[in-house]
Order: sequence, then C-alpha cells, then structure tokens
Amino acid sequence: MARSTLFRNILVPHDFSDQATAALETAGRLAMEHDGKLTVLHVLVPFYLPADAPFGMPAPGDLISEHRHQLERLATKALGPNRPPLTVRVESGDASQRIIEAGRRADSIVMATSGRTGLAHFLIGSVAERVVRHATVPVLVLRVPSRKRRKGRRK
Repeated sequence: MARSTLFRNILVPHDFSDQATAALETAGRLAMEHDGKLTVLHVLVPFYLPADAPFGMPAPGDLISEHRHQLERLATKALGPNRPPLTVRVESGDASQRIIEAGRRADSIVMATSGRTGLAHFLIGSVAERVVRHATVPVLVLRVPSRKRRKGRRK
C-alpha cells in the first residue's frame, strides 16, 4: 500500500505551550506512520526596549541559541526515543509570516490553537487562523484545551 506524502515532511510551529506540545506529539505519530520527518519551528517575535531599559539584556543571537536548546530538549522529551527524524529551528519575525514561509518547504503543517475568543481574538488575532488562510500546504489545526481549563471542567 502506498503511503501518503502529506505527512512525510511536517512543520510543527511551537510556542512552548502545552497545546503546542500536544500538536508536536500528534505530528510525531503521523510522521512515524508515514516514514516522515519533523521540523519544529519557534518564532521569536521582535520586541523593542525603551531607552532606559536596564543593561544586561541578552543579545538576539543568544536568545535564538537559548530557545533552540530549550526546544530541542522539549521535543526530545515529548517524542521519546523512537521518534522520527527531527530538525529544530528558531527564527525571529512575525510568527504567522515565518510559519507560512517555512510551510512552503513542508508537505503539511500541524499546529495547535489556543482558542482565544471575543475581545482577545479581535485584539491579538490568531496565528493559526492567518496560517490556515495563507499557507500553500494543508494545515491540521488541533484545538487542545489547556490544563487549567481541563481541571476546571472536571469539577
């Protein structure tokens, strides 16, 4: 039986949230089932410090290196020893734009949504929504409740 190429090269955006880790685990299973590989991408959104900010702030290159190391550890732990081939990337820029650009080199994107609604969604918007609208490859968006919400629902 021929295997689908949809999950051979999966991009997994990750923002260090539990929801993104759940999406990473799902993408890992899909990649294993289809002899695929994963690229885990974290995007650092640039920020600007006021002129009177304290000294000692890390340089952007240091932040990228530190986040890459954290992401490698997180992905290795989440996927376990029998994981598909894995590449970890950290970039700086607009999150949705970087994900869309990286998606051009993938067969699909598997990502989580935080599920903002109302005013928060209006003001902040949804990275997942922008990716779905503009990606050139299929996007699987998983709505994973946060642990806090799950605990609240069990009461």
